[in-house]
Amino acid sequence: MAAPSTLPAGAKPLFSYRKHWAARFGTAPFLPMSRGEMVELGWDSCDVVLVTGDAYIDHPSFGMAIIGRLLEAQGFRVGIIAQPDWRSAEAFRALGKPNLFFGVTAGNMDSMVNRYTSDRRLRHNDSYTPDGEGGRRPDRATIVYAQRCREAFPETPLVLGGIEASLRRIAHYDYWSDKVRRSILFDAKADLLLYGNAERALVEVAHRIARRGIDQDFSDIRGVAFSRARTPESWTETPVDDIEAPDEGARRRADENVVIRLPAFEQVVADPELYARASRVLHRESNPGNARPLTQRHGDRDIWLTAPPIPLTTPEMDGVYELPFARAPHPVYGGAKIPAWEMIRHSVTIMRGCFGGCSFCSITEHEGRIIQSRSEDSIIKEIETIRDKTEGFTGIISDIGGPTANMYRIACKDPQTEALCRRPSCVYPDICKNLNTSHDALISLYRKARAVPGVKKVMVASGVRYDLAVKSPAYVKELVEHHVGGYLKIAPEHTEDGPLSKMMKPGIGAYDRFKQLFDAAAKRAGKEYFLIPYFIAAHPGTSDEDMMNLALWLKKNRYRADQVQTFLPSPMALSTAMYHSGVNPLKPVRRGASERVETIKGLRQRRLHKAFLRYHDPENWPVLRDALKAMGRSDLIGPGKHQLVPAWQPSGTGKAGEGRRGGAQGRGLNKARKFLTKGVKAPT
Repeated sequence: MAAPSTLPAGAKPLFSYRKHWAARFGTAPFLPMSRGEMVELGWDSCDVVLVTGDAYIDHPSFGMAIIGRLLEAQGFRVGIIAQPDWRSAEAFRALGKPNLFFGVTAGNMDSMVNRYTSDRRLRHNDSYTPDGEGGRRPDRATIVYAQRCREAFPETPLVLGGIEASLRRIAHYDYWSDKVRRSILFDAKADLLLYGNAERALVEVAHRIARRGIDQDFSDIRGVAFSRARTPESWTETPVDDIEAPDEGARRRADENVVIRLPAFEQVVADPELYARASRVLHRESNPGNARPLTQRHGDRDIWLTAPPIPLTTPEMDGVYELPFARAPHPVYGGAKIPAWEMIRHSVTIMRGCFGGCSFCSITEHEGRIIQSRSEDSIIKEIETIRDKTEGFTGIISDIGGPTANMYRIACKDPQTEALCRRPSCVYPDICKNLNTSHDALISLYRKARAVPGVKKVMVASGVRYDLAVKSPAYVKELVEHHVGGYLKIAPEHTEDGPLSKMMKPGIGAYDRFKQLFDAAAKRAGKEYFLIPYFIAAHPGTSDEDMMNLALWLKKNRYRADQVQTFLPSPMALSTAMYHSGVNPLKPVRRGASERVETIKGLRQRRLHKAFLRYHDPENWPVLRDALKAMGRSDLIGPGKHQLVPAWQPSGTGKAGEGRRGGAQGRGLNKARKFLTKGVKAPT
């Protein structure tokens, strides 16, 4: 799917609004973080104060920078409170009372994902904080920040946004507390929540609040959530039981004022199967072309979600990414290194969205399935800006892409078909016949990007959707010959059909076909390049045998993964609904007829699945031997190439680690390395 070239009726162009009167103050070098900076700009107050859990980096890869600069372009005075001390309200008074509203976000990541591992262990670093320091944001940062804003200025409207708010907009399973929580709008006691890529909603909301305050009807703005006492009489409610009725599509077109009533918060708390049904409906109602509003009861109030936002057109995307960003961290951080900034400072975003629909991924829930692409001219202009203005540029564009590397300008062949489509993925179980899979526009962009004077190489670091790439051998050739540096990260996620069918990922055969094209192109180019595959352990639908077979595939193909990923149930993902409910929301969820899904919840089994991914680590051999024996696969214990782990244990590792160390440990580990090099040819 691709963003429309023209806007549908009723959608106002992003930069067509009459500017707020404060536009006379002009553009700030950085959005102010202190009263002193406000004085230098000639401001007596801010119209909007944005509160974020990330350090303030004025660059379009950071949500608060985009939101702040977009509001500035509309004529509003915008201040930023970044990573405030949340233990009191004092830090939230730093810029004074905003004239219009506080905009609150946890930052570029959900704060719980940012702070905790998949084993619920506290992380000790934070890539979005100066010097990577951990502990600079609270758990459930959106809620905590909103509470402090209320304490600081009780009458000021509160608007939530960002990925944490977006993924928690309805009743949602929270992995860290192991329970279903209310919509974050209620817990934060906010006035509005903007979900998804919210530029269009944000601009409309800001201008309306400037004209008439917060006490007005926002139900005609897409991508907005708010609370109301009941459904207005002008709307017709449809219960979720009717959603998949055969004539439902016709009913959808006939009645514009239809809202779907999801099972209430109290119901989904009590009944995990109802939770799975609500999750299925929410994901089926995600196409802006045909989605309807949703409502869900929480106690004596409803949460009301308007239909998903209309994607930005290419000119609008260009306008957003060409806003006057300083392209640097705020000077308040001095010489501190901010890891996230160091990683993206020389990279370029060319598109948004993903139509892959992977059930464990948050991209679709937040950015949507419709691809929104920038123009070639805008992208080339940004590369030239990086070359001329970004400190430390050596001629290498470190990454060019987006949520995926190779969906740029890929779209449905027929806009009418796209508007009616309810498929969760355009590429699963097979690539849709209506999808135009041409990579010609991306190949053209690559060639123009690397032809920019002063640019030595343009890298594609990761994110290639390989089942799509095999449809364009010319793209794979272009990628390998010019845009790979040593290795390319790729994500088959698993080898077995059981977990792959729950992930909505293609079979391993698609990976094999891509690898053949990749290796052949590298050989023709005289390059020695490698694919680095990523895999997930403990995903719903994965058995111990599935993980064993994946480990055997890894050994056969001579891969040793140093960093592995254990499934982390993020809020609102379909995989999370599987994890919580034990049923499959990818298929109809009906009482007594739902498809059951095996879930891996116990810490011991989750660690076993992770150990299979690191079959080569002697520390894991004792637990793997025990598991193989219990599975009746003792034949896989031994010294042979076809066997997974040896029967012996090096000194200083695993259970033997309680014994001798020193020289004996060194000899044991050397012996282990010889066992493993039967052979590792790919880099680790």
